[in-house]
Amino acid sequence: MPKPNEKHPLAGTRILVGRARHQAGSLSDGLRMLGASVIEIPFIEIRKPQSYEPLDTALKHLQSYDWLILTSANGVEAMWERLRKHRITKTKLKHLQIAAIGPATKNAIVKHGLKVQMVPEEYVAESVVKGLKDKVSGKRVLLVRAKVARDVIPQELRAAGGQVDVIEAYETVVPKKSRQRLDALLHNRSRSPHVVTLTSSSTARNFSELLGNARARKLKDVQFASIGPVTSATLRELGLSVAIEAKEFTMAGLIRAIVIARYAEPQR
Repeated sequence: MPKPNEKHPLAGTRILVGRARHQAGSLSDGLRMLGASVIEIPFIEIRKPQSYEPLDTALKHLQSYDWLILTSANGVEAMWERLRKHRITKTKLKHLQIAAIGPATKNAIVKHGLKVQMVPEEYVAESVVKGLKDKVSGKRVLLVRAKVARDVIPQELRAAGGQVDVIEAYETVVPKKSRQRLDALLHNRSRSPHVVTLTSSSTARNFSELLGNARARKLKDVQFASIGPVTSATLRELGLSVAIEAKEFTMAGLIRAIVIARYAEPQR
């Protein structure tokens, strides 16, 4: 087993990344660069909503909105796919004030040639509300998000006087094929992970569902690394302890937290 060093502080550490398959790259690549042995088993699968009609209707009436809030890169891409389908150009969005929940979402928006007016200090729903609650009174707000999501943003912005339309652009489901792979991995002591990364409450819930019974035996000596306090709270609700929590709620922040927990602190 390779030993950790300054260049490869995660050498000898097996880390399970449970992001959706098309999104695992940045986290996995960052961990591998630091010497980790990365195992990818998706805990979440992105699917189209049952109907695009609500999203299509909202996009055809963009002129009636003042603010657009996007809470994930998945939401950005789902929205853009429908804009292309209906040949709605980005000029139809130029009048909108746009809020993104974090840098990854902002980058996805900017990639399509739009400006983002607000990114909160902390990349969670409560911080979005803090940044917008004095700006939405009497305004129409379009919130594009996943089918299952926390209702903090619409509830609080409505209380602040905003008219908020919540539109589902995609849904997240448990990947059925991951159950057998996860079970086989956790039963193999020579391959089982030292660390499991959880990057959202959805991934935490889906991971718990994939575990099934006998979780205590399966999770012996496994540390959970959470991207932030909301995900950590979900893990604890599910009866899973949080060993590592990112201070900055990004993939880079999660990687830093893992490095500190696995290498830096024991060296003191």
